[in-house]
Amino acid sequence: MLAPPIKPPSTLVTLDDRQPLRRIQFRLWQISWAAAVVLVTGWFYTLGPLAGITATVVAKHVLVAILAAGLELPDEEKA
Repeated sequence: MLAPPIKPPSTLVTLDDRQPLRRIQFRLWQISWAAAVVLVTGWFYTLGPLAGITATVVAKHVLVAILAAGLELPDEEKA
């Protein structure tokens, strides 16, 4: 009864062990770049509908890349 409890099996957690200030800076970086992409896409719509649609297609991929940068998935080699 005096022994410490058994350690749970190691699993991936979604919490980040980095310092809180670094997390906040990264989230602000994500929000800033996402806002810039949306604004540039809106500006392309002022050039015409074809330019706007093309910018929307490109912006979709850029926004997904910004989101994926924050997912912090494990490396393929470690998994």
